[in-house]
Amino acid sequence: MVVLNLFLICFSIICFIFLVRLFLHWTALIYVVRKLTEWVEDRVHVHQHLKVPEVNESTQQQNQFYRRVSLYLNSLPSLEDSDFTNLCSGKNPNDIVLSLDDDQAIQDVFLGARVSWINQTQRDHQNEVVSRSFVLRIKKKDKRRILKPYLQHVHTVSDDIEQRGRELKIYNNSNGKWKSVPFTHPASLDSLVMDADVKTKIQNDLETFLKSKQYYHKLGRVWKRSYLLYGSSGTGKSSFVAATANLLNYDVYNVNLSQVVDEADLNTLLLQTACRSLIVVEDLDRYFSEKSRARITTSGLLNFMDGLLNSQDERIMIFTMNGKDGIDSDLLRPGRIDMHIHFPTCDFNSFKNLASNYLGVKEHKLFPQVEEIFQSGATMSPAEISELMLVNRSSPSRALKSVISALQSNSRNAVAARLSESVASSPAPPSVSEDGGAAAWKEAMPKEIRKLYGMLRLKSCKRPGSFDHDSEMIER
Repeated sequence: MVVLNLFLICFSIICFIFLVRLFLHWTALIYVVRKLTEWVEDRVHVHQHLKVPEVNESTQQQNQFYRRVSLYLNSLPSLEDSDFTNLCSGKNPNDIVLSLDDDQAIQDVFLGARVSWINQTQRDHQNEVVSRSFVLRIKKKDKRRILKPYLQHVHTVSDDIEQRGRELKIYNNSNGKWKSVPFTHPASLDSLVMDADVKTKIQNDLETFLKSKQYYHKLGRVWKRSYLLYGSSGTGKSSFVAATANLLNYDVYNVNLSQVVDEADLNTLLLQTACRSLIVVEDLDRYFSEKSRARITTSGLLNFMDGLLNSQDERIMIFTMNGKDGIDSDLLRPGRIDMHIHFPTCDFNSFKNLASNYLGVKEHKLFPQVEEIFQSGATMSPAEISELMLVNRSSPSRALKSVISALQSNSRNAVAARLSESVASSPAPPSVSEDGGAAAWKEAMPKEIRKLYGMLRLKSCKRPGSFDHDSEMIER
């Protein structure tokens, strides 16, 4: 029995090895047949060769399409199948990139047609490179069908590679010119504290815009988009601009209207902007409130927003305001502003997102107290709350207590402000005798104001106590 079992085991192993070898032989055979078929096709079909030189021979200038082809070929997966491939370091020290060696070929497939590229070099008698070029080898029968869309495909892919790898810049205007510095802001849409549905809607809108060039042109419209961000200071409008720039990989042109001499200067700045850029105009409402001192008329600004000079593709315009009250409706009409995005002050849900991002806390025993204070009407900007969390990040409890104290202080200040406004709008005390004057004045005051007045008198007369006790008194 033991001998039989051993025999069966050995037989199974032999069969397995035989099947593996057979499979490998079949795989090798299929590969040989495929290569043989390609070789026969290459000999049977007539091919055309298209040369892309590194230098334009007529003008002796760099051929920009050569650079695009190089980017495209070095991104192809088939590069690994080349007989000789160079290993080079990338922009980052740990990056290793592949590049096609001299006089090597690489295969590509587009719309079912097979093409090849050769990295051709010419050398002199001293073996020094005289010229470089890429040579496209394509079947003549496929040329009419695929050549134009294939070259456009090379353009598109190389543009995308170049866009992802380039360094972003932020431009500021001064004396009628743009001055740039590297843009290194790390903000992303994921890090923004916004309503999840609003964030998803904005991201989908931006991603749809990137793919809509042909659609816009079909409609006879310029491929651009305009957004209005409105909300009080510290609610995240500037962070949104930075996150959008990083998402789209767009440069930022920050238009400072106070540095613009006149409308001609503004139009010149607009014409100097490049495609794939965000054009940002901040605090537009403040500019209109100071229009008596402004050097640009309203019509000039409207022309800047949607006139003929702004008919350049692949740009996004972003305008920010503290509020839309008192702003001319023509400025905010559809077509001039495509999407209005409100940035509110912090509520409890936003607070929890901030606590998760800054403190790594999703639940805490102090959360119910924070929620109760928010429900009472207290509020702060996300920037104020995030700064308190940043400073006290080593102790989540201390950070939350500091936020609670700040919210209570803001709530008390808001009550005092409402009291002052109500007293200012109340009727003046009647001119009566000293005995009945106080009583008559109290009767003339609203009930809520008398309550607040009595509470503040009580607070001013009592001995100083704890901060939390004072806050509870005011809330009651």
